[in-house]
Amino acid sequence: MFTPAKPASIRILIVRLGAMGDIIHTLPAVASVKHSYPGSHLTWVVEPRWAELLEGNPFIDRLLPLDRKSLAGLRAGWRDLRAASYDFAIDFQGLLKSALVASSASPDRIFGFHQSQLREPAAAGAANTLRTFPLPPGHPEGGLPAGEFVLASPLAGWRSKQWPIQHYRTLAVRLLTEVGIPLVLNGPPDVPMPVVEGAVVHVSGLPGLIDATRRAAAVVGVDSGPLHLAAALGKPGVAIFGPTDPSRNGPYGDSISVLRSSGAGTTYKRRSSIDDAMRQISPDEVYEALKPQIAAPRRHAGSMT
Repeated sequence: MFTPAKPASIRILIVRLGAMGDIIHTLPAVASVKHSYPGSHLTWVVEPRWAELLEGNPFIDRLLPLDRKSLAGLRAGWRDLRAASYDFAIDFQGLLKSALVASSASPDRIFGFHQSQLREPAAAGAANTLRTFPLPPGHPEGGLPAGEFVLASPLAGWRSKQWPIQHYRTLAVRLLTEVGIPLVLNGPPDVPMPVVEGAVVHVSGLPGLIDATRRAAAVVGVDSGPLHLAAALGKPGVAIFGPTDPSRNGPYGDSISVLRSSGAGTTYKRRSSIDDAMRQISPDEVYEALKPQIAAPRRHAGSMT
């Protein structure tokens, strides 16, 4: 009996090299693409430092880390890209470097998005939109308080988006004295963390950050990857914005409240000093916005006992 050949699965290439927040914002769109092409094989090209964000993702069949910092890494990545044929590629980054990666794979078609578009565009004919963030569980790194704590990541890619470190000190003291909850400041191992009186310093890689975020009662964040990680996990908290527009770059969903001074001007210039609009958000404002966010988990935990 003649058995017709099984049609080859559609092969999809995703290019989103970094950074943390941008990768997290891309997760629902990629899930939607994969879901809309049943039986397809999806490869995601990413910089090695962010690959841990995508480990175990059920919508990714192959993770291809691309080391652009060495000639050997570029050659290996180019060989991997050329070794497979792709029906289409989607460039979610919209930069020259990502366009070169997509084109080097020689797919039949390349789709891209202008930076002004929404962070979750309907991608390459995706018929079903999935608003899901399949993030890994992470694992403990470093010491964390045994009980409840508020997690903050004070660093950001641009110094202009950072909140003054002395404000974290004031917030930490008030959290401890008024509600008995410590403030934990997380940072990566390759960047010196300031010592803040009353706060716990937590140094970790991505797995430790994910674990700490999942365990935190609430978060305080600025426009950076850790804030968008917390939003994707549905954590309550407060986001402090200044030079960047929260309507464009704000946290996903409604679990995190946004504070921004009325006189803040929008600019995306990478300035080397803290923006005045960030300084105008006081620790007292952050505490008052954070206090009901802290109370919610406690009420929920009390109702379960």
